This record gives sequence, C-alpha cells and structure tokens, in this order.
Amino acid sequence: MPLIDSKITLPLVPEKKEALKTELGRAITLLNKTENYLMVGIEDNYDLYMGGKKLDKGAYVSVSLLGAANPDLCNKMTGRICEIFDELLGIPGNSIYVTYHGVKDWGYNGSNF
Repeated sequence: MPLIDSKITLPLVPEKKEALKTELGRAITLLNKTENYLMVGIEDNYDLYMGGKKLDKGAYVSVSLLGAANPDLCNKMTGRICEIFDELLGIPGNSIYVTYHGVKDWGYNGSNF
C-alpha cells in the first residue's frame, strides 16, 4: 500500500505527470512493492524554500509504506527518485528532499490491512 506524494515547484503538462507516474511505478519495486496498489500524488507549481530561498526547481517527495521501511532499500529508492526527477524535470538532487513513513494501519475499501 505505498503512496508517493510529490510537491514540485515547476508547472507540469499532463504528459510529464504521466511520465513521472510511470517511472515512480517502476521504481517502487526497489522497496519490494508493486505498482498494483501504488497511489501517486503530484502537486505542481508548489512554493518550496530551502535555506530561506525560494527554489526555482525543487521537489519534496514523501513515500508512505505499510509497515517498516528498510533503510538500505530507502537509500536506493532515494537515489532512483533523484535520477527520475533530474531526467524528467531537470531538478537536481541537491534540490530534492525525500522522506519515508512506515504506516502501521492502512485502510482501503472499507477495512484495514
């Protein structure tokens, strides 16, 4: 039950959002998850500030997972997320924050897993 929620400073056309969704769907396998239940959120034109300065190109990516997150796998995932955002959007890794959240209770379709 992963969720990858991205807040991005740039405006994105639908084709870029689709490409981002597709690549994140591929990357989720690094965390031993599948795209079958992956939810992806993309919020563009988002104001982000780092070190007190507004970022022209930047992103905050939050990854939520059912259960505990493995630190080694999260490290690999962070590397891949930074590659994806650089390749597709031209956002450098030093302007991207990625956080991971293990969730104990996750509800879907009227009940919890």
